[in-house]
Amino acid sequence: MSEQSERTASAFSEWNSKSFRKTLEKFPEREKQFTTASGSLVNPLYTPIDANEDSYVEKNGFPGQYPFTRGIQPTMYRGKFWTMRQYAGFGNAKESNERYRYLLSQGQTGLSVAFDLPTQIGYDSDAPIADGEVGKVGVAIDTLADMEILFHDIPLDKVSTSMTINAPASVLLAMYIAVAEKQGVGKDKISGTIQNDILKEYIARGTYIFPPTPSMRLITNIFQYCRSEVPKWNTISISGYHIREAGSTAAQEVGFTLADGIAYVNAALQAGLDVDEFAGQLSFFFNAHNELFEEVAKYRAARRLWARIMKDRFGAKKAKSQMLRFHADSRIDTDGAAGGQQHRSRDDSDAGSCPRRHAEPSHQFA
Repeated sequence: MSEQSERTASAFSEWNSKSFRKTLEKFPEREKQFTTASGSLVNPLYTPIDANEDSYVEKNGFPGQYPFTRGIQPTMYRGKFWTMRQYAGFGNAKESNERYRYLLSQGQTGLSVAFDLPTQIGYDSDAPIADGEVGKVGVAIDTLADMEILFHDIPLDKVSTSMTINAPASVLLAMYIAVAEKQGVGKDKISGTIQNDILKEYIARGTYIFPPTPSMRLITNIFQYCRSEVPKWNTISISGYHIREAGSTAAQEVGFTLADGIAYVNAALQAGLDVDEFAGQLSFFFNAHNELFEEVAKYRAARRLWARIMKDRFGAKKAKSQMLRFHADSRIDTDGAAGGQQHRSRDDSDAGSCPRRHAEPSHQFA
């Protein structure tokens, strides 16, 4: 322990015995223990002695450098703002197109497409099982013509698009490419993301169509196709958000998400792909919850863990293959009732060096 640390420890001990403990005798704390929403104990005070300065470079390092604990870019927001998108889609393609063009006119810097449940599980709008669900919680897309209407007058070489679609992700991506080509935009020029994370559908969300083995083959086929044909596209958004919404703690959210990530990398390697050819197009998706410091720690831990997994376990050599690139999502009510939550989650994302943020309206308005 350094001389400065010893002085801090001595001063803390004196404060604890002469001030803090005496105050507790007269005015006990409201709770026996204070914890985060995930159940982690919160101490009454933190000082530099709670951190090990000797391991700072190894554990935290600097932004833009392995293991990317403090962010994947050296400058982060000082160089470029995060991409801002509102999760949107409702009714038919024409109605949603009008909404997208309005959002872009108001300064939104990307699109985030919500599809209705029949689209998410591969049904046309006229299927009997889709009755009562068409155009709810997202836009109904049955045909390529619908997709063309959805992106009418939206230049796909200038706007990146995130699509929350999983089991039929390959179909919706093919439609998007076809729309771009009709606009005269090559598939090597489009950018965006398909969620394409089928494992979390089995765990927490439920919009799966096929069994796990053929579903994983579809995903690795997308990895293989996009590495050469659609190089600016994020081929998957490995999602912890839904796991957290299903009741997990922050630590469990990271654990399940990275476990799914490992499974996807293993599947791609078994399919004969080289890790450095596809890993740079993997992305992640986390929840932005209420506990500021816990969320910042979660993002930092996830980045460090993933960097080490990719380098040490899978032998990734390229820096981009080792980076955990993610967006964070928070839900807001359009009547403003959850405004405080939105501001807190924005602070989580800022302090945790999150590159992209999505605001998700409550579903009755989506």
